[in-house]
Amino acid sequence: MMAAEKNGQQIAVETKSFTAHSLLYEFHLAVGQFIHYRLALKEKAPRRILYLAVPLTVYQEFFALPFVQLSLKTNRVKYFVYEIQPEVIVKWKN
Repeated sequence: MMAAEKNGQQIAVETKSFTAHSLLYEFHLAVGQFIHYRLALKEKAPRRILYLAVPLTVYQEFFALPFVQLSLKTNRVKYFVYEIQPEVIVKWKN
């Protein structure tokens, strides 16, 4: 997990690559980990906002699915999408 601060806003970013064979399994692990990190941050750094970072290819193939979007919304997962090469953020979702 990485932490950053800009203009007084504190964030933490958990980057996932989703390299395992099953994207659903990786998603399950990532959301569970995100929820637990968020709980830990609530106690240790309550002003810090947690984001999940996912590669653009994974977003296009998997995160756009209705089930995945429903799960992200239900679990209040904030995320952003990044391009691996060059390293650039292409989408933020609060």
